[in-house]
Amino acid sequence: MTRAYINRIATGVPPHDVHTAFVSYALSLFERDERRLIALKRMIERAGIEHRYSYLRPAGDGGEGAALDADSFYIRGNFPNAAARMRLFEAEAPELAEATIERLGLGAARSRISHLLLTSCAGLSAPGVELDLIQRCRLPTSIERTTIGFMGCYAAINALKLARHIVRSEPSARVLVVNLELCTLHFQETIDLEQVLCFVLFSDGCAACLVTADPQGIALDDFKAMILPNTRELMAWTIRDFGFDMVLSGKVPAAIQDAIRARSNEILAATPADSIDLWAIHPGGRTILDAVQAALDLRPAALAASRDILRRYGNMSSATVMFVLNALMRSAAKGAHGCAMSFGPGLVAETMTFSVAS
Repeated sequence: MTRAYINRIATGVPPHDVHTAFVSYALSLFERDERRLIALKRMIERAGIEHRYSYLRPAGDGGEGAALDADSFYIRGNFPNAAARMRLFEAEAPELAEATIERLGLGAARSRISHLLLTSCAGLSAPGVELDLIQRCRLPTSIERTTIGFMGCYAAINALKLARHIVRSEPSARVLVVNLELCTLHFQETIDLEQVLCFVLFSDGCAACLVTADPQGIALDDFKAMILPNTRELMAWTIRDFGFDMVLSGKVPAAIQDAIRARSNEILAATPADSIDLWAIHPGGRTILDAVQAALDLRPAALAASRDILRRYGNMSSATVMFVLNALMRSAAKGAHGCAMSFGPGLVAETMTFSVAS
């Protein structure tokens, strides 16, 4: 059976670091509610995030005035509707994706790309971003296109799973996978503490990778999907009048920890935890990483790459786990075994085991 490999990964973020401005706004919402303000400050301190990026430019006052950003996209009392958010996505998303793909260094080999897989939960339009990318990146017009939409943070694992299926059925296939998220376009004006967490966690980013049968990079060995029972209401991502509305319960980490602990033998049937050298866990938040570490009884250093990506970029939804994989690939020893894991609405845990090509 033909094996599929991620030959290389490229990553990119927009130009503006908005973390300080958005945290400042989040805190200002609870100036008259000391109890919840203290709770939010504690969450921010424990989040482990120092930088997050967006196409929105921070306001000069750090986000404390009427407008949170210099372009007045977010104005207190007048947040944009879904149409305005989609217009900005359609304008900026192709630019970020193009810049990221160019970092792959495809060169003349771009003419051999046979498939394009795009994951995004931040924007919808037709013709979509994938057609923009065919023109911008000079990809073959005969390329087979698939959009994996609205699956949230675990979409990258699903895209790699599909890329593996394609390469195993068509060994000559060269699959370009793009994970494109502009999450900062969907913040809501609210005093619901769990929704305000979006201002503290989520950010924008893009990853691109090339999957082929060439034995270079990391081999995609095995995939497992697990739906966590009785957790449907804990995480949701729905389209409403004022953009995409996120529900993220504080109960998510405990639910993930319990499920992984109970079913770890099933999830890691192909490669037991004690045989894994590299852990690429989606850093949905520091408490998510803590939950996985506790469930699998991992040493603290095991999730160092995930924690570093969270600190430097925040949660970029589907792109984030690819940032972690990219960091691991730079120094991974040949023959090392790894596990990637992401979580999203459902709740669903998607797991991929991999090995570094010899």
